[in-house]
Amino acid sequence: MGNMLAPMPALHRPLRREQPLTNPGSFDELHRKCKEVFPQQMEGVKLIINKTLSNHFQVCHTVHISTIGQSCYHFNTTYVGDQQFSPTEVFPMLVGDIDTGGNLNAQVLHLLAERIRTKAVFQTQQARFVTWQFDGELRGDDFTATLTLGNPDVLSQSVIVVAHFLQSVTSRLVLGGEMVYHRRPGEEGAIVTLAGKYTALKWVATLNVGYGGAHASYYHKANEQVQVGVEFEANTRLQDTSFAFGYQLSLAPANMVFRGFLDSNWCVGGILEKKLPPLPVTLALGAFLNHWKNRFHCGFSVIVG
Repeated sequence: MGNMLAPMPALHRPLRREQPLTNPGSFDELHRKCKEVFPQQMEGVKLIINKTLSNHFQVCHTVHISTIGQSCYHFNTTYVGDQQFSPTEVFPMLVGDIDTGGNLNAQVLHLLAERIRTKAVFQTQQARFVTWQFDGELRGDDFTATLTLGNPDVLSQSVIVVAHFLQSVTSRLVLGGEMVYHRRPGEEGAIVTLAGKYTALKWVATLNVGYGGAHASYYHKANEQVQVGVEFEANTRLQDTSFAFGYQLSLAPANMVFRGFLDSNWCVGGILEKKLPPLPVTLALGAFLNHWKNRFHCGFSVIVG
Protein backbone atom coordinates (compact mmCIF):
# COMPACT_ATOMS: atom_id res chain seq x y z
CA MET A 1 0.00 0.00 0.00
CA GLY A 2 1.22 3.45 -0.84
CA ASN A 3 0.24 5.02 2.46
CA MET A 4 2.05 2.48 4.66
CA LEU A 5 4.55 3.99 7.04
CA ALA A 6 8.13 2.93 6.69
CA PRO A 7 9.49 1.05 9.72
CA MET A 8 11.33 3.26 12.16
CA PRO A 9 15.01 2.48 12.65
CA ALA A 10 15.93 0.77 15.91
CA LEU A 11 17.38 2.99 18.62
CA HIS A 12 20.70 1.88 19.95
CA ARG A 13 21.67 3.10 23.39
CA PRO A 14 25.38 3.64 23.91
CA LEU A 15 26.90 1.06 26.18
CA ARG A 16 28.25 2.42 29.46
CA ARG A 17 31.85 1.43 29.86
CA GLU A 18 32.91 0.26 33.26
CA GLN A 19 35.76 2.24 34.74
CA PRO A 20 38.88 0.15 35.25
CA LEU A 21 39.67 -0.88 38.80
CA THR A 22 42.53 0.94 40.47
CA ASN A 23 44.77 0.15 43.40
CA PRO A 24 42.94 0.84 46.71
CA GLY A 25 46.03 2.19 48.49
CA SER A 26 47.19 1.28 51.99
CA PHE A 27 44.97 0.14 54.84
CA ASP A 28 46.33 2.86 57.11
CA GLU A 29 45.10 5.53 54.68
CA LEU A 30 41.43 4.51 54.65
CA HIS A 31 40.40 7.43 56.89
CA ARG A 32 43.05 9.86 55.60
CA LYS A 33 40.65 12.17 53.73
CA CYS A 34 38.58 12.77 56.86
CA LYS A 35 41.53 13.14 59.23
CA GLU A 36 43.17 15.81 57.05
CA VAL A 37 40.24 18.13 57.80
CA PHE A 38 40.87 18.07 61.57
CA PRO A 39 43.49 20.39 63.13
CA GLN A 40 46.57 18.89 64.76
CA GLN A 41 47.03 19.63 68.46
CA MET A 42 49.61 22.33 69.15
CA GLU A 43 50.79 24.28 72.21
CA GLY A 44 53.64 26.56 73.13
CA VAL A 45 55.92 28.17 70.56
CA LYS A 46 57.50 26.22 67.71
CA LEU A 47 60.04 27.25 65.08
CA ILE A 48 60.58 24.93 62.10
CA ILE A 49 63.31 25.57 59.53
CA ASN A 50 63.46 23.37 56.42
CA LYS A 51 66.56 23.43 54.25
CA THR A 52 67.11 21.57 50.97
CA LEU A 53 70.80 20.77 50.55
CA SER A 54 70.54 18.94 47.21
CA ASN A 55 68.16 16.89 45.10
CA HIS A 56 68.67 14.03 47.56
CA PHE A 57 69.18 15.62 50.99
CA GLN A 58 66.91 17.75 53.14
CA VAL A 59 67.30 18.75 56.78
CA CYS A 60 64.86 20.22 59.27
CA HIS A 61 65.48 22.02 62.57
CA THR A 62 62.64 22.25 65.11
CA VAL A 63 62.73 24.24 68.34
CA HIS A 64 59.72 23.72 70.60
CA ILE A 65 59.18 25.79 73.75
CA SER A 66 56.41 24.00 75.61
CA THR A 67 54.13 25.34 78.33
CA ILE A 68 52.98 21.85 79.39
CA GLY A 69 55.90 19.47 78.99
CA GLN A 70 59.63 19.75 78.50
CA SER A 71 61.02 22.02 75.80
CA CYS A 72 63.20 20.31 73.22
CA TYR A 73 65.07 20.55 69.93
CA HIS A 74 64.64 18.10 67.03
CA PHE A 75 67.01 17.50 64.15
CA ASN A 76 65.49 15.70 61.16
CA THR A 77 67.18 14.61 57.96
CA THR A 78 65.76 12.98 54.83
CA TYR A 79 67.52 11.24 51.95
CA VAL A 80 65.71 10.25 48.76
CA GLY A 81 67.04 8.17 45.88
CA ASP A 82 66.56 8.29 42.12
CA GLN A 83 63.60 5.90 41.70
CA GLN A 84 60.66 8.23 41.03
CA PHE A 85 57.63 5.92 41.30
CA SER A 86 55.05 8.74 41.47
CA PRO A 87 55.09 12.53 42.02
CA THR A 88 54.98 11.96 45.80
CA GLU A 89 56.93 8.69 46.06
CA VAL A 90 60.68 8.39 45.61
CA PHE A 91 62.75 5.33 46.57
CA PRO A 92 64.85 4.53 48.45
CA MET A 93 64.08 6.93 51.31
CA LEU A 94 65.82 7.27 54.66
CA VAL A 95 64.34 9.46 57.40
CA GLY A 96 65.89 10.13 60.80
CA ASP A 97 64.87 12.30 63.74
CA ILE A 98 66.72 12.84 67.03
CA ASP A 99 65.98 15.18 69.94
CA THR A 100 67.95 16.64 72.81
CA GLY A 101 67.02 13.68 75.02
CA GLY A 102 68.79 11.26 72.68
CA ASN A 103 65.54 9.69 71.46
CA LEU A 104 65.87 8.49 67.88
CA ASN A 105 63.26 7.65 65.25
CA ALA A 106 64.43 6.19 61.95
CA GLN A 107 62.66 4.83 58.88
CA VAL A 108 63.97 3.11 55.77
CA LEU A 109 61.71 2.71 52.73
CA HIS A 110 62.81 0.73 49.70
CA LEU A 111 61.19 -0.47 46.47
CA LEU A 112 62.32 -4.05 45.89
CA ALA A 113 60.28 -4.41 42.70
CA GLU A 114 57.66 -2.40 40.86
CA ARG A 115 54.91 -3.83 43.07
CA ILE A 116 56.79 -4.73 46.27
CA ARG A 117 57.61 -2.10 48.90
CA THR A 118 59.41 -2.59 52.18
CA LYS A 119 59.79 -0.43 55.27
CA ALA A 120 61.81 -0.72 58.45
CA VAL A 121 61.12 1.42 61.53
CA PHE A 122 63.41 1.77 64.55
CA GLN A 123 62.80 3.81 67.70
CA THR A 124 65.04 4.28 70.72
CA GLN A 125 64.28 5.96 74.02
CA GLN A 126 67.05 6.79 76.49
CA ALA A 127 69.53 4.47 74.71
CA ARG A 128 67.03 1.55 74.69
CA PHE A 129 65.32 0.05 71.66
CA VAL A 130 61.57 0.32 72.17
CA THR A 131 60.35 -0.36 68.62
CA TRP A 132 61.67 -2.34 65.69
CA GLN A 133 59.19 -3.00 62.92
CA PHE A 134 59.39 -4.49 59.43
CA ASP A 135 56.75 -4.07 56.71
CA GLY A 136 56.25 -5.69 53.33
CA GLU A 137 53.60 -4.47 50.91
CA LEU A 138 52.43 -5.93 47.60
CA ARG A 139 50.42 -3.58 45.36
CA GLY A 140 48.52 -5.14 42.49
CA ASP A 141 46.36 -3.50 39.87
CA ASP A 142 43.26 -3.70 42.09
CA PHE A 143 44.46 -4.94 45.49
CA THR A 144 46.98 -4.27 48.27
CA ALA A 145 48.37 -6.87 50.68
CA THR A 146 50.58 -5.91 53.64
CA LEU A 147 52.38 -7.92 56.31
CA THR A 148 53.97 -6.26 59.38
CA LEU A 149 56.21 -7.74 62.08
CA GLY A 150 56.39 -5.65 65.23
CA ASN A 151 59.07 -6.09 67.92
CA PRO A 152 59.96 -9.69 67.04
CA ASP A 153 62.02 -11.24 69.85
CA VAL A 154 63.18 -14.85 69.49
CA LEU A 155 64.60 -15.09 73.02
CA SER A 156 61.42 -14.02 74.81
CA GLN A 157 59.20 -15.60 72.14
CA SER A 158 57.14 -12.46 71.62
CA VAL A 159 55.93 -10.88 68.38
CA ILE A 160 53.14 -8.77 66.90
CA VAL A 161 51.95 -9.71 63.41
CA VAL A 162 49.57 -7.48 61.45
CA ALA A 163 48.12 -8.50 58.08
CA HIS A 164 46.11 -6.16 55.84
CA PHE A 165 44.27 -6.81 52.60
CA LEU A 166 42.25 -4.40 50.45
CA GLN A 167 40.38 -5.22 47.23
CA SER A 168 38.73 -2.82 44.80
CA VAL A 169 35.33 -4.39 44.13
CA THR A 170 34.13 -1.59 41.86
CA SER A 171 35.58 1.74 40.80
CA ARG A 172 34.05 3.27 43.97
CA LEU A 173 33.85 0.44 46.50
CA VAL A 174 36.81 -1.01 48.40
CA LEU A 175 36.50 -3.95 50.83
CA GLY A 176 39.13 -5.59 52.99
CA GLY A 177 40.20 -6.59 56.45
CA GLU A 178 42.89 -6.59 59.12
CA MET A 179 44.16 -9.30 61.42
CA VAL A 180 46.32 -8.47 64.45
CA TYR A 181 48.07 -11.38 66.21
CA HIS A 182 50.18 -10.91 69.33
CA ARG A 183 52.15 -13.40 71.36
CA ARG A 184 54.19 -13.07 74.53
CA PRO A 185 54.90 -15.34 77.49
CA GLY A 186 51.59 -16.29 79.07
CA GLU A 187 49.45 -14.42 76.57
CA GLU A 188 48.32 -14.97 73.00
CA GLY A 189 45.44 -13.61 70.95
CA ALA A 190 44.16 -12.29 67.64
CA ILE A 191 41.67 -9.64 66.53
CA VAL A 192 40.01 -9.47 63.11
CA THR A 193 38.58 -6.25 61.69
CA LEU A 194 36.58 -5.79 58.49
CA ALA A 195 36.78 -2.58 56.48
CA GLY A 196 34.99 -0.88 53.64
CA LYS A 197 35.25 2.45 51.84
CA TYR A 198 32.93 4.03 49.31
CA THR A 199 34.21 6.97 47.27
CA ALA A 200 31.75 9.23 45.46
CA LEU A 201 32.38 12.37 43.46
CA LYS A 202 32.38 14.73 46.46
CA TRP A 203 32.27 12.47 49.52
CA VAL A 204 33.97 9.43 51.05
CA ALA A 205 32.45 7.06 53.64
CA THR A 206 34.64 4.57 55.52
CA LEU A 207 33.84 1.91 58.13
CA ASN A 208 36.03 -0.41 60.21
CA VAL A 209 34.22 -2.89 62.45
CA GLY A 210 35.52 -5.81 64.50
CA TYR A 211 35.65 -7.47 67.87
CA GLY A 212 37.52 -4.52 69.40
CA GLY A 213 35.02 -1.90 68.28
CA ALA A 214 34.14 0.25 65.29
CA HIS A 215 35.51 3.31 63.53
CA ALA A 216 33.42 5.22 61.00
CA SER A 217 34.24 8.41 59.13
CA TYR A 218 32.54 10.60 56.54
CA TYR A 219 34.25 13.25 54.42
CA HIS A 220 32.42 15.75 52.24
CA LYS A 221 33.80 18.44 49.95
CA ALA A 222 31.12 21.11 49.63
CA ASN A 223 33.17 23.29 47.28
CA GLU A 224 36.73 24.50 46.76
CA GLN A 225 36.60 26.48 50.01
CA VAL A 226 34.67 24.26 52.45
CA GLN A 227 35.40 20.66 53.51
CA VAL A 228 33.87 18.82 56.46
CA GLY A 229 34.52 15.52 58.21
CA VAL A 230 32.76 13.43 60.84
CA GLU A 231 34.29 10.62 62.91
CA PHE A 232 32.70 8.05 65.22
CA GLU A 233 34.70 5.59 67.34
CA ALA A 234 33.50 2.85 69.70
CA ASN A 235 35.79 0.76 71.92
CA THR A 236 34.18 -2.38 73.29
CA ARG A 237 37.01 -3.10 75.73
CA LEU A 238 36.86 0.33 77.36
CA GLN A 239 33.09 0.65 76.90
CA ASP A 240 33.61 4.10 75.44
CA THR A 241 32.31 5.93 72.37
CA SER A 242 33.31 9.28 70.91
CA PHE A 243 32.11 11.58 68.15
CA ALA A 244 33.97 14.40 66.43
CA PHE A 245 33.14 16.98 63.78
CA GLY A 246 35.82 18.85 61.86
CA TYR A 247 35.86 21.40 59.08
CA GLN A 248 38.33 23.23 56.87
CA LEU A 249 37.90 26.66 55.30
CA SER A 250 40.33 27.63 52.53
CA LEU A 251 40.70 31.23 51.41
CA ALA A 252 43.05 31.00 48.44
CA PRO A 253 43.15 34.76 47.62
CA ALA A 254 44.27 35.46 51.20
CA ASN A 255 46.60 32.41 51.39
CA MET A 256 44.79 31.33 54.56
CA VAL A 257 43.47 27.96 55.81
CA PHE A 258 41.39 27.48 58.96
CA ARG A 259 40.71 24.08 60.52
CA GLY A 260 38.39 23.58 63.47
CA PHE A 261 36.76 20.75 65.39
CA LEU A 262 34.45 19.85 68.26
CA ASP A 263 33.81 16.45 69.83
CA SER A 264 31.63 14.62 72.33
CA ASN A 265 34.21 15.10 75.11
CA TRP A 266 33.40 18.83 75.19
CA CYS A 267 36.59 19.76 73.38
CA VAL A 268 36.79 22.53 70.78
CA GLY A 269 39.75 23.92 68.92
CA GLY A 270 41.06 25.47 65.76
CA ILE A 271 44.21 26.42 63.86
CA LEU A 272 44.66 29.32 61.45
CA GLU A 273 47.49 29.04 58.91
CA LYS A 274 48.70 32.01 56.89
CA LYS A 275 51.31 31.92 54.13
CA LEU A 276 53.40 35.01 53.42
CA PRO A 277 54.39 34.91 49.74
CA PRO A 278 56.83 35.55 48.19
CA LEU A 279 58.63 34.62 51.40
CA PRO A 280 58.78 30.86 52.16
CA VAL A 281 57.17 31.45 55.56
CA THR A 282 53.98 30.02 57.07
CA LEU A 283 52.49 31.27 60.34
CA ALA A 284 50.09 29.14 62.41
CA LEU A 285 48.07 30.08 65.48
CA GLY A 286 45.99 27.51 67.38
CA ALA A 287 43.83 27.30 70.49
CA PHE A 288 42.16 24.29 72.17
CA LEU A 289 39.74 24.15 75.08
CA ASN A 290 38.46 21.15 77.07
CA HIS A 291 35.28 22.31 78.80
CA TRP A 292 34.89 19.09 80.78
CA LYS A 293 38.36 19.25 82.37
CA ASN A 294 38.59 23.06 82.25
CA ARG A 295 41.89 22.98 80.37
CA PHE A 296 43.01 25.51 77.79
CA HIS A 297 46.18 25.73 75.76
CA CYS A 298 47.27 27.67 72.70
CA GLY A 299 50.21 27.57 70.37
CA PHE A 300 52.07 29.56 67.76
CA SER A 301 54.42 28.25 65.10
CA VAL A 302 56.61 29.65 62.35
CA ILE A 303 57.60 27.42 59.43
CA VAL A 304 60.43 28.57 57.17
CA GLY A 305 61.10 26.72 53.92
